Formats: sequence, C-alpha cells, structure tokens
Amino acid sequence: MPEWLVLTLAMLAACAVVVVITLVRHRRAAEDEDPSETPDVIEYMTMWIGVVYAIVLGLAIAGVWEARSAAQDHVQAEAQALHEISERVRVYPADVRDRIRADVNAYVGHVVTTEWQSMADEGQMTARGDALLRQVRVDVTDYRPASDFEAQAYQPLLDQMAAADQARNSRADSTGPTMPGVVWFGLIVGGVITIGMIFALQIRRTARELVLAGMFSALIAFLLFLIWDFDAPYSRGVTASAEPFLYLFPGAGY
Repeated sequence: MPEWLVLTLAMLAACAVVVVITLVRHRRAAEDEDPSETPDVIEYMTMWIGVVYAIVLGLAIAGVWEARSAAQDHVQAEAQALHEISERVRVYPADVRDRIRADVNAYVGHVVTTEWQSMADEGQMTARGDALLRQVRVDVTDYRPASDFEAQAYQPLLDQMAAADQARNSRADSTGPTMPGVVWFGLIVGGVITIGMIFALQIRRTARELVLAGMFSALIAFLLFLIWDFDAPYSRGVTASAEPFLYLFPGAGY
C-alpha cells in the first residue's frame, strides 16, 4: 500500500473517531448538561498535557531526522573513501591499479543494485557486500610498494580503506528503526490522552468544534506518521540515497 494512502487513511480515521465519539457523547448527554461549566483545573491540565506532548513530538521528529541525516553522511563518507582509493592507486603498476579499481567498481555496483534493495526490504546488509569489500582491503594491504613514490601513497590508501570500512559498519548500524519501542508506546499513548482531553472539555457537536477537533486529531496522526516514515532511514519515505555512489561511480548502477 502506498505510504501517501496510509497517511490519508490514518488522518481520516483519526478525524472519524473524534467525530463519532463526540456525536455519541452528545446523544447520551443529560439535557441539563452545560459544557461551559468545565472546571478551570481541567482546562489547565489539558493545556499542559498538550504542551508536554508537543515537546515530545518535536524531540522525536528531530531525533529521526538527525538519524536520517547521519545515515546519508555514512553513505557519502563510504563513497568518497572508495573514490579516493580508485584515484590514488594511479601511482601503482597498471595491473595492480586495474585490479583494485575493478574490485572497487564491483563492490559499488553490488551496493547500489543489490545491497540497497536488501537494506530497504530486510533491513540488513549482504554477505556478498562484506566479501567484496574484504577483497578490496586485501588488494590494498597486500601490495608491497616498489618505490618511494608508491610507498608515499600506501599509507593514505590504508587510511581511506579504514574510512570505507568504518562507514560501511556505520551504514549497517543505521539500517533498522531508530526509535525504541518504549518511545513509540509513549508517543501513541500520549496521542490518545491528548485527543481524549478534548472530551474532558465537554466538546459538543457544533460545526466549529467538530472541525477543530478533527483537524487537531488529524495533525497528531500526521506527525506520528512522519516520525514512522523517517524512522527507517533506508526503507521508507524520504530515505537516505545512494546518489553519492552513483555520482562518484557513474557506471555503478548498470
């Protein structure tokens, strides 16, 4: 099911629940009930519950967005390190240079065509990707420089290899959801309580009140969907992109 359809249904469902409960409550309300007699303490509590929940929602959105940005940074760092390896080996003999570049291209091609889909569907990296990067490491570390010029390039290549490996490990750590289950429990329960406080204010079924209550519940549903959408940086909605690999290795996606 498309994510925009899930969002639309969630917002409509939130509005419908509030409207239905309000109408049912109005039918069952006593004839002499006066909604203007809501105690001041309930209004005060409702205000503070809304403020606290808004802060929690804001922190959750900031957290998942930061995790998504960090995931994109890991991709950029890995692609850049591999690109540096491909460029710096130009001082090596032709057969060594071509072998390293071929193995780097094979790894990048696997990442953008196969591993990226595995990250989106299964939330995990592939063993093939580990093996291909391991082969690049063997190519870089096992070569013995034959001249001082090659020796000067050797250590920077090792540094770039370590940076690529570290970035891959960080990318692996970012594939799954970033929000703990207990936080989701708090967000959902907090949303129910916040919307439930609408009824503590003895809302009636006037058009103005129903519209405001529906918009308020739809807004909370939208914000919760937004958090869920950003929660998995590589598999939902506005995901981290493989664009750095494709930009630095134009033929990798083919």
